[in-house]
Amino acid sequence: MYKIMEEEEFEFQPTELSDDLCFCPQAEFNNKPDSLFFNDGVRRIDFILVYEDEDKKERREYFEASLMKMGMELEATQSVVDDKLMFIKVHMPWDVLCTYAEVLHIKVPIQPNDLASSSSPWRFFSCITKHFYPNEELISKETEYFTAPFEKDRLDYFYIKEKDIFFTPAMRSRMAYYILSRAPYEIRGNIKKFGITKLLDGGVYKAAYPLHDCRFNVKSTEQGCPNERYLLYEEWAHPKSFYKMQPLDLIRKYYGEKIGIYFAWLGFYTIMLTLAAVVGLGCFIYGYKTQETSTWSKEVCDPQIGGNIVMCPQCDKFCKYWRLNTTCEASKKLCIFDNFGTLVFAVFMSIWVTLFLEFWKRYQAELEYEWDTVEFLEQEEPPRPEYEAKCSYERKNPVTGVKEKVPYTACGRCIRVSIGIGTVLFWILLILASIVAITVYRLAVFFTFSHRLRNQDLKQLEPLKEYVTPQMATSVTASLISFVVIMILNILYERVAIWITDFELPRTKTDYENSLTLKMFLFQFVNYYSSCFYIAFAKGKAVSYPGRLTLCLVSNLISRHCTRVGSEKVIPRWEQDYQLQPVSKLGLFYEYLEMVIQFGFVTLFVASFPLAPVLALVNNLFEIRVDAWKITTQFRRVMPEKAQDIGAWQPILQGVAILAVATNAMIIAFTSDMIPRLVYYWSFSVYPYVDHYNNTMAGYINSSLSIFDTRDFTNSSRPFADTGITTCRYRDFRYPPGHPRQYEHNVYYWHVVAAKMAFIIVVEHIVYLTKFILSYMIPDVPYAVKEQIKREKYLTQVILHETNLKLKPLMCALHPESLSSHSGVLHCFGPMLKQLHNLVDASVLLV
Repeated sequence: MYKIMEEEEFEFQPTELSDDLCFCPQAEFNNKPDSLFFNDGVRRIDFILVYEDEDKKERREYFEASLMKMGMELEATQSVVDDKLMFIKVHMPWDVLCTYAEVLHIKVPIQPNDLASSSSPWRFFSCITKHFYPNEELISKETEYFTAPFEKDRLDYFYIKEKDIFFTPAMRSRMAYYILSRAPYEIRGNIKKFGITKLLDGGVYKAAYPLHDCRFNVKSTEQGCPNERYLLYEEWAHPKSFYKMQPLDLIRKYYGEKIGIYFAWLGFYTIMLTLAAVVGLGCFIYGYKTQETSTWSKEVCDPQIGGNIVMCPQCDKFCKYWRLNTTCEASKKLCIFDNFGTLVFAVFMSIWVTLFLEFWKRYQAELEYEWDTVEFLEQEEPPRPEYEAKCSYERKNPVTGVKEKVPYTACGRCIRVSIGIGTVLFWILLILASIVAITVYRLAVFFTFSHRLRNQDLKQLEPLKEYVTPQMATSVTASLISFVVIMILNILYERVAIWITDFELPRTKTDYENSLTLKMFLFQFVNYYSSCFYIAFAKGKAVSYPGRLTLCLVSNLISRHCTRVGSEKVIPRWEQDYQLQPVSKLGLFYEYLEMVIQFGFVTLFVASFPLAPVLALVNNLFEIRVDAWKITTQFRRVMPEKAQDIGAWQPILQGVAILAVATNAMIIAFTSDMIPRLVYYWSFSVYPYVDHYNNTMAGYINSSLSIFDTRDFTNSSRPFADTGITTCRYRDFRYPPGHPRQYEHNVYYWHVVAAKMAFIIVVEHIVYLTKFILSYMIPDVPYAVKEQIKREKYLTQVILHETNLKLKPLMCALHPESLSSHSGVLHCFGPMLKQLHNLVDASVLLV
């Protein structure tokens, strides 16, 4: 790891700073609203700092002096809107850019890509498909280059046309932020405080951000402005471009790889949803067409069958007897979603989710190569400033064997992680406890409302009497309480999760984000899905025969709040951006969370609602453009960051995919009527249970309803309305009254239970085996990409090192005195041998 200049100790105190270091030069606004440069029109603005409070002047001036000592150039400008605001423009000279490009291992071009790109098999249809791509006249395809990590001592080997544009604005902003995060603002004794983040939190600065390159809806006429924001708005974020593919290369160039990989994933997910939506829609149409012809719905609606079946009350005391045919329309609608097509669709979705994840890995590998992030994680990622500030212990690095500073001992790290895990589990249990408490509330309040909301007490509400019921009153109040509790816990947990992750002190930003993502998702998973799991696998499952009924819970509400800012004014570029919304500290977390939660609904519970992929597809078509519009027009420019993949969300998606197989199999087994129907058709619709040998669904409804003697009602459950009915029917498989084992489960019930268990085991094993085979057959990295990576490594070795093989011995020959010692010989010819060895290794890669 490089020891960089921010680690130098400052020998002076803030009061001892000279005037040229203490104060950056000030300049008036140059009346160029879209200018991206200092007032001299030469030095590009790489970052903007904004301050207002002069009470914290000492720390600010020391921080700015630190920046200037580290090589950065500053220029202050007063706001044209608010006299109290000051804007500090930050510029990185060429030498500083070269230093930190090497520190951050930034990959830059070494020569144009000479590998011929394979022609698309769809080129015949290019005249049609071109209308679905961004306008090539506005967003032209960029030249592809072979790239290599920048090295300051090898400038001649890199493809440098102009120094001013060699490092892109995104690269410059990334390097500037790296320095800002490590520049000290206070040193007292052995304690060094540094970093723009702490200054922002402490109110020393009000904002820090890179600049947009122009207004989103007006093309800039300033010289040297690429107008990339304008192009992104016109061809990506504008509603008129909703049907076009995303310009991912330009998104990555402007916002960085982390934003680019998010929109690439979202777009790929949306495209894959198209296939799932088509199959799901077909399943829905099949159910809709067969609802009138299904045997069980016919029997329910038949006046001679369903009309003659008296059903038992659905609650104690206050509910009435009812006829089965009153649910005729409901039974038809149920057939739309509960049919044999649903089973096929659930299995299909289990395979679809595997194909989605495997093909995403391949597409992600292509993006890694194209966006130069293949070796990003292999390099040593720089530690977070917060981590460096706490380093007070020494340990031996197991890889390098060199002693290094760490912020905790092995025991200390174990304690920190344990506290974090314990806190997360506590909050998850707190959510589950709140759900249980609300369920208990329902049970208690229902009886209270049942007693008070009797018919004789509702004379003044006669028109609304059928709507003001104990069930409705209980559900509404319980849902409101559940909503309030969940929202409060959600707000509190976000702060707790951030505090825990800060306390754990992850070494790198990637480790920090992955740790925080996992904590937040576990909580949100319980938050969003607990009600769905309850309804799918618990609601109504504890119901016994009449007189022993229980109540249930409805789903919690999910709300979303969107904010807006005012339109841009004709003011300096840096002040226009200041008026935009700041980027959230959690970055893309909530964007990913929204989509992953949706992914869970699409996969975990799709057997209950085949139209879920259709609705998700429609939502995502809007989501892509809304997110693009927000990030382009409403927010300050996002700090460009490197990212190789979608991070912790990848294993989370894989976990959801594995869980989806089990949940869908259990939904079909325990929630739908699929298994009882199949058991009846193959076993109980033929002899010896009936007097014929032909399998049929006729009589299924009668066989699925048990008989109850109304004289067996207890006093606490007997209906108030006594209609003289002697028996009623209820949904279960139990022996009738008068049987030696009356009201106990009959043989049909145990057949159904066994069939459900067998179904779950067989389906899970078949699907998991299929998923394993598909995962094995589909390589994560396409063969063509592997070859390109090998080719680039080989060319990098040749271009960057072959010159050393020639020049080093030549220089030694010109200075023969250098060969008078063993060390001199090694100095002259050792690098040559080493480079020969590297070239041999690179050549082996191509074999």
